[in-house]
Amino acid sequence: MGELTSALDALAADDLKSMFGPQLLDRASMLQQVRNRIDAELARTVRECELTQAPEHDGLKTMASWGRGHLRLSSQAASRLVHSGRVLEQLPAVAAAFAAGEVTAEAVAVIAPVATCERLAEAADQGVDVAEVDAALALAAATQPFDTLRGCVQRYCAALDPDGPEPDPTEGRRLAIAKHADGSITGRFYLDAVGGEKSKDRPLPTPRKLGAGPWGWPLQWPGGRGPARACERWGAAGSFQRSCGG
Repeated sequence: MGELTSALDALAADDLKSMFGPQLLDRASMLQQVRNRIDAELARTVRECELTQAPEHDGLKTMASWGRGHLRLSSQAASRLVHSGRVLEQLPAVAAAFAAGEVTAEAVAVIAPVATCERLAEAADQGVDVAEVDAALALAAATQPFDTLRGCVQRYCAALDPDGPEPDPTEGRRLAIAKHADGSITGRFYLDAVGGEKSKDRPLPTPRKLGAGPWGWPLQWPGGRGPARACERWGAAGSFQRSCGG
């Protein structure tokens, strides 16, 4: 690690003003390749930390939480780093290309859905040669534009599950609540047949204070959680949040 730090110090001392276009472009390409290799080593190290439960030495349970706290990564970046380490275990050709600097960390993140437990199981059930898919994705990641790689991954995942994910049974349920200038509140809702049946067994809570909108909608709810609590009890929390910009 000391040699790596010394090499970076030497690079930082280079006078870029004395370089011309082709030299700068070559330098940028080389730095990207080196960055890819470092990212690969980081992902490999994080995976080994996960397997050996290393974050427990710092009083943490997961490498994602360790990455957020010690590396100051965003939740998304920390999660992506952990998942990348897991992907590399399942796709050795992609791992080799990553370690050689030919593939970016972003490309590995795009390939990650291919290596989930569910899709690996689907591939095994359908007799798909995952090693062949691994090699093809490694080649695409190293030679094709990013959008082309993403399209390859999407087509592969769609071919594994042509019917797509199961529909969300609450998707058609809606609850819209509007507060007016005078402080009054009005609302409307739609429940499918299943949601309507469930709502019969889940009566709305009694308001703590006086005041109700049209159709008897209470304006204040026990626990101070507002209309969202009623929405949850009616099985439409997700739709409520979308309607209200949540």
